[in-house]
Amino acid sequence: MRTTQRLYEAAHPIWEQCHDHPFVRGVGDGSLDLEKFRWFLLQDYLYLFDYARVFAYGVVKARDPGLMRTFSANVDAILGGEMKVHRAYMARLGITEEQVFSVQPALSNLSYTHYMLSCAAAGGPAEIIAAILSCSWSYAEIGTRLAAIPGAADHPFYGEWIRSYAGEDYQKTNDALVELMDTLAESCTEAEYQRLEEIFINCSRYELGFWEMAWTLER
Repeated sequence: MRTTQRLYEAAHPIWEQCHDHPFVRGVGDGSLDLEKFRWFLLQDYLYLFDYARVFAYGVVKARDPGLMRTFSANVDAILGGEMKVHRAYMARLGITEEQVFSVQPALSNLSYTHYMLSCAAAGGPAEIIAAILSCSWSYAEIGTRLAAIPGAADHPFYGEWIRSYAGEDYQKTNDALVELMDTLAESCTEAEYQRLEEIFINCSRYELGFWEMAWTLER
């Protein structure tokens, strides 16, 4: 069994809770309160800067030039790609980037990003990807599932968000990270795998907590 198959099966119960979370379901059926999405957007925008920093650790930790370029390309994809969706929504909601930076990260957000950064600082490329992948992969799956709901991807407000994560570009980027995880873990020992699984599971739990943070408007 591939490493990512094992990771997926280990995290599956947590991911199912993400799919069933009222915030995610509200995006899918269009019923989510706009204020909850606004708070999610603000927190997620802040989160993505630290998410990019985790990838940046990979540039430092990698010894292979090709792997360095992969990590660097993902930093650019986040700062110059994924965040475009956030900025588009911010424009629709009348939020400037300066206003975002005046917002304090919620404790759940801080805890999540600090955990990822600590894993990146203490570990190597495999640990970095394990910390990153639960976010990337779960969003790819959420986007795909929501897009399968009739009319969801065409919703006048939430449709753009769904199409972004269900779209070919995002799915390809995630598929590449899944493949990279398998490559980096190809010769790992069982003890080393257990560490990767611990990171992956913890970050999956943080993902679930992030949805709850947005749903409850946690300050």
